[in-house]
Amino acid sequence: MLGNILYGFVILIHVAASIVLILVILFQAGRGGGLSESFGGSSTQTIFGTKTNVFLTRATAVSAVVYLSTCLLLGVMTSHRGRSLVARGSVALPVSGGAPASGGTPQPLPEDATPLDF
Repeated sequence: MLGNILYGFVILIHVAASIVLILVILFQAGRGGGLSESFGGSSTQTIFGTKTNVFLTRATAVSAVVYLSTCLLLGVMTSHRGRSLVARGSVALPVSGGAPASGGTPQPLPEDATPLDF
């Protein structure tokens, strides 16, 4: 139960970090001006102040670290969750004491049986 709640929380953090990382990268002004230049010149400098480049660089680094950390954590958590109940040993397989069901060991044909031609 607690594992499912923690797994959902890590997924929520992962999605939030993904969205923040996408937005921060799109706001950065690159060689071509970036998406921020398309919407009215240097609007990010007026929103975030004069040290926009420093802020966006740090925000990119932090969100990238959070994103990669949650990727690794989700990979580890999924590998532990992926085991079947039988492999964990928590479910006992039913054992039948009688004749095997369909798909059991093949039985020899009776002596008076004729082979079928197709």
